Amino acid sequence: MNGAHDLGGVDGLGSINPEAESEEPVFHAEWEKRAMGLMLATGFLGEWNIDMSRFARERQHPADYLTNSYYETWLVGLEKLLLENNLADAKEIATGKMTIPAADRLTQKRVSPDQVAGILQKGGPANMPTDVPQDFKPGDRVRVKLFTKRGHTRAPQYVRGHEGVIHEYYGSHIFPDESSKGNRVGTHLYNVAFKGSELWEAENKSTVHIDLWQDYLEPVS
Repeated sequence: MNGAHDLGGVDGLGSINPEAESEEPVFHAEWEKRAMGLMLATGFLGEWNIDMSRFARERQHPADYLTNSYYETWLVGLEKLLLENNLADAKEIATGKMTIPAADRLTQKRVSPDQVAGILQKGGPANMPTDVPQDFKPGDRVRVKLFTKRGHTRAPQYVRGHEGVIHEYYGSHIFPDESSKGNRVGTHLYNVAFKGSELWEAENKSTVHIDLWQDYLEPVS
């Protein structure tokens, strides 16, 4: 999906002014802690995956995406997921008061506070086997396919149509484009190295490494 969330390599947006690492707080306000807690708590219910969650945030109006803060964007995405999965209705979100009783299948998935740290530390594996043949190996020249799609993708706009070299092969992992639709499909994942001169101007001497799935790539003869 091409949108305001995918601004890598785009000119004209001004300089980035990050806070000093030693001074930047994890949260700038108390409500941000609650936003993160809500996102994690509802995620534990298993009604959506990380790619669905990302896609929900991406589907904001571009003007909203560019003006919302980080955790405001999280909340917008969470509201979409709650509505689309019938876990809340518009009145509940507006008032903060429950009108739809929680289903038994969901209450059984509730996580107690003392379980949270262990679950987060454990994480979840993203590797997934596939019967699709591996098309590339380190050293192969590849081109990122030039495509536009309405759904979620992890192929940045600024590398599409450009050539690079396979730097490393990671094995087969969950393909986020399909995962965002609720489909568990595995495909091959590579680290691809691009010369800065290929992506930007000829004088750029940098090398950019990007993790890309096989479906995004085509061979360069």
